[in-house]
Amino acid sequence: MTERNQPLGGNDMPRFGGPATMMRLPSATSPEGLDAAFIGIPMDHGTSNRPGTRLGPRQIRDESRMLRPYNMATGAAPFDHLQVADLGDVPINTFDLKKSVDIITAHYNTVLKSGVIPLTLGGDHTLTWPILRAIKQRHGPVALIHIDAHADINETMFGETVAHGCPFRRAWEDGCLDNNKVFQIGLRGTGYAPEDFDWARDQGWTVIQAEECWGKSLSGLMAQIRTKIGNTPVYISYDIDSLDPAFAPGTGTVEPGGLSTRQALEIIRGCAGLNIVGGDLVEVSPPYDPSGNTALIGANLLYEMLCVLPGVPQKTPRGSGMVF
Repeated sequence: MTERNQPLGGNDMPRFGGPATMMRLPSATSPEGLDAAFIGIPMDHGTSNRPGTRLGPRQIRDESRMLRPYNMATGAAPFDHLQVADLGDVPINTFDLKKSVDIITAHYNTVLKSGVIPLTLGGDHTLTWPILRAIKQRHGPVALIHIDAHADINETMFGETVAHGCPFRRAWEDGCLDNNKVFQIGLRGTGYAPEDFDWARDQGWTVIQAEECWGKSLSGLMAQIRTKIGNTPVYISYDIDSLDPAFAPGTGTVEPGGLSTRQALEIIRGCAGLNIVGGDLVEVSPPYDPSGNTALIGANLLYEMLCVLPGVPQKTPRGSGMVF
């Protein structure tokens, strides 16, 4: 590849037409020559409540047709600096969750060996564990920024160790995480015991519950997180149910009192300058998303992750000069 790929523009093809890829980018069958890639994992057999996330990658791609290449807020122009394509979907085994976990790890091992930074369209949150297993093989234990309504640190669910409520317990057991640099943001809702979030704290993780975020800008929080993470490789895992269901109802396990879309943007944009080695956006369930807004927000957050990857400079946009 000699020229960098660009999303298909809305003046070249109506936005309701064109390829059904992320941002209408070219599709690729190999990671060779890419700096970053969007990858779908269409699975929901790790889900404990409402299903449908197997359809998430397809709807996120569909709604991403509205995205344009330049970030008018941060000045980031990722397609001017990175070679990006859509690598399609991981061929998971839809009848066997545990086999799917191994399929995902093997698939990402191949992607990572080519030096590609993967940005994943989910799919239920089970998928983050096998991705982190592959990430560890290339980068060692990583820092983690995990945005979610739920801690996802269960020992088991119905006696099973593989489920969307368990990925970070499994990742911890596999030594995938730098425990002093793990941040969980937005946790909330009801629990089974007062100490439900405390297992994470006992491992040295930082837990920021949603109530601590109410009515606040999160830019200051992200400045603290950047300082603590430093140059350590970091993975971003964004569960769409971290958002209040007023913004993102199309998910399986909704909880009131969540983050706003503005706070979501502050979190992702606040990752600029970190050594990001991968990210995912999970738990979009199209059957509960009739307007498409949940998937549209998910597509925007994945684009924002692309904008803060290493090698993408941030610029200061021109202001109005007004003071108000």
